[in-house]
Amino acid sequence: MAKNNHFEKLDQLLHSQNSDSEAINKVSIFQYAETLSQIEGALVVVSDLTNDTSHIFNNGFAKRLGLNDYSSENSIWEKMILSMMSEQEQDEKFIAELRFFHYLRNLPKRHRSEYYLLSKLRFKDSIDVLHRMYYLYDEALESVCYAICIYSPLVFDFPGKSYVVNSISGMKEELTDLSNNTIISKRERQILQLISSGMKSVDIAEALNISKNTVSRHRQEILSKLHVKNSIEACRLAKSMALI
Repeated sequence: MAKNNHFEKLDQLLHSQNSDSEAINKVSIFQYAETLSQIEGALVVVSDLTNDTSHIFNNGFAKRLGLNDYSSENSIWEKMILSMMSEQEQDEKFIAELRFFHYLRNLPKRHRSEYYLLSKLRFKDSIDVLHRMYYLYDEALESVCYAICIYSPLVFDFPGKSYVVNSISGMKEELTDLSNNTIISKRERQILQLISSGMKSVDIAEALNISKNTVSRHRQEILSKLHVKNSIEACRLAKSMALI
């Protein structure tokens, strides 16, 4: 799987939201992240989607990972942290964040900030990591301005790989293959299956009794929703996510 392209496309989607980070006090966020890192000994990353930067707060766990000098990135993605995972683990992390993003998009705006992503990751050298990710929205609760990622040791195991959690009610829902139903529609999945079988747009249009322009529109929607550049990547990712 072309993982770098996947992260780049999710990056583009997050940056296309017309967010207004001035609605959130950056200093307060940094103070919170630094305090959290000190209290938990965790590695905390604050990603600024407006300025495309990340600020990293290090403590004990970062030193264990050999990242005690890791303080910033000119990107919203923690490249050094990603490099500590296998390609498969990076793929699974991307898929979990893709599912989480679409899960929130289908919620009423007023409830989006109540949820966070909970995942367990496996770093190289067999280090098990608990990953929590929170989105901070603008005042209209429309666009994500900041993402806060917290990396700490996995002190207890749990079934599955990734969950969306409501921080108020405690409700949690595992992000499995069934979560993919919120990402693309049944018609888009049908078209993606036909693309995967080698059919061209004109043949798909004839088979489904729709226009070629409609097929092209669906293809573009599929690429956008899966955050990939072409149909080959879309089919590869869709198979990994059991969409087809």
